[in-house]
Amino acid sequence: MTEMLAVTVITVLAVIAPGADFAMIVRNSYLYGRRTGLLAATGVAAGVLVHVTYTMLGVGLLIASSTFLFTVIKLIGAAYLVYIGVRTFRTRGEVKVDLEHKAELTPLAALRTGFLTNVLNPKTTLFVVSTFAQVVSPGTPVYQQVGYGLFMSLAHLVWFGVVALFFSQERMRTLMLRVQKVLNKVIGSVLAGLGISLAFAPSH
Repeated sequence: MTEMLAVTVITVLAVIAPGADFAMIVRNSYLYGRRTGLLAATGVAAGVLVHVTYTMLGVGLLIASSTFLFTVIKLIGAAYLVYIGVRTFRTRGEVKVDLEHKAELTPLAALRTGFLTNVLNPKTTLFVVSTFAQVVSPGTPVYQQVGYGLFMSLAHLVWFGVVALFFSQERMRTLMLRVQKVLNKVIGSVLAGLGISLAFAPSH
């Protein structure tokens, strides 16, 4: 239950924090409409599954081969959560988004844009690896790890689906960006606090 709660909280906060995926979904939704934004969000969710797959394999090998190295990765992951928490808290301005009109995106291109933006984003790699390093232990069943990964992907799909719906309308876009400034402070504080507490938590 503690593992599930940690995965839920970290995932939700990290997904909501602005980044490359957020900027890309905002742009596609604003320029091309709701459907294109939703397709891009689906691509992002698919990209997360790629990160989850290689992370599960890597963390499993670490646990089996070197407890010390796994502990080091766990501490680095906790430090990363503190880092992104502080960075998010200190973010003052709105997310910078290029809103110049370009050629129309096909459905496949919208999916591909979301997928590649996420897969090639090193921040997503660090997020998934650091989260798994905090919550996975030698006794965590594989099916439970798969469940964590599916939840991460679903959280991205739901959140960016909401972003696509909001940002396809200019009035809603302005409102959401205003709320985002307040969210940054809350998200940053909680993530940093989680990182610190997980770093000092006893190993499984």
